[in-house]
Amino acid sequence: MGASRVNAHQTLSSSPRNPVKNLIFRQSLAESSSFRLSTVAAKALSTVAVEGSPEKKKMVKGIRVYEHGGPEVLKWEDVEVGEPKDGEIRVKNKAIGLNFIDVYYRKGVYKPASIPFTPGMEAVGEVVAVGSGLTGRKIGDLVAYAGSPMGAYAEEQILPADKVVPVPSSIDPIVAASIMLKGMTAQFLLRRCFKVERGHTILVHAAAGGVGSLLCQWANALGATVIGTVSTNEKAAQAKEDGCHHVVMYKDEDFVSRVNDITSGKGVDVVYDSVGKDTFKGSLACLKNRGYMVSFGQSSGTPDPVPLSDLAPKSLFLTRPSMMQYNETRDELLECAGEVFANVASGVIKARVNHKYPLARVADAHADLENRITSGSVVLLP
Repeated sequence: MGASRVNAHQTLSSSPRNPVKNLIFRQSLAESSSFRLSTVAAKALSTVAVEGSPEKKKMVKGIRVYEHGGPEVLKWEDVEVGEPKDGEIRVKNKAIGLNFIDVYYRKGVYKPASIPFTPGMEAVGEVVAVGSGLTGRKIGDLVAYAGSPMGAYAEEQILPADKVVPVPSSIDPIVAASIMLKGMTAQFLLRRCFKVERGHTILVHAAAGGVGSLLCQWANALGATVIGTVSTNEKAAQAKEDGCHHVVMYKDEDFVSRVNDITSGKGVDVVYDSVGKDTFKGSLACLKNRGYMVSFGQSSGTPDPVPLSDLAPKSLFLTRPSMMQYNETRDELLECAGEVFANVASGVIKARVNHKYPLARVADAHADLENRITSGSVVLLP
């Protein structure tokens, strides 16, 4: 700056002595200096923009988890959402499904890829931005997803376009969010993991829960005899409405003895067990020869190890399935979701959206779910 001042002074000293010409000269010098300064500033700002802002960022509200633990670890705060890349879309969520798998990740039973993380594996929303490349989606589309990737507990999120499915206009977004993951779980459990048919007798634990309710309705429509276990009279009434032919109050009676009585000692063809530790051994005892034990959850804790020899007396089948492996391809995903939506539209299955919570109060929703206060589906509203 010192050199600039000297040069300017020297220039002024050698400027014309005519007052008019001198004024014009001074104005010209000032304009020239101003131009040089604005050019330098513009270049500096341009450098900052390039180096500090490689892509456009947007802040939205969402849930972050910094450590595993109880519902109190769910923090409501600002989260950053970028622009969608090739094959991605940005979705503004309208409704978010709450599932027990969210509790498992929060507690550390299942391990997230990294910490901190945003929970949630099911949502319905509107496409608000589309990345470059072929995505098959456009702005304004109403889409749903369930499973991977995790991160639904937010006002907006980035999703791979091939992981979402279109939501029929006849289905309300809240209903779709309440039934997407649970409905597709029911579909692969009933139609592919063990194919339930007319004449089968099945046992469904937590029959009034989100997945349990759909399993009972769907299996009843398929012609199976449905036995369901529940914890309260209110849940027993719901289970009966949902198609349970026999309801067992497991807190008041031994479900193994009741199933034995109901089936005249024959046992059931398949058990759908999402409870885990508290019911696992009893579930095995309820099966008939060559029966299927389908363990797809562990709300009461991880079951104790089972020696293979325990399966031998009845030649039992034991599986611990995951929806991700049953919907590995795009075609499988579309077929699974399509069957769920079709059964909702036809009335074969009915979504019971019994509870709605603001997303900011998701900790209350988690506590109620774990304490078995809820029934049917729970939906979070951003």
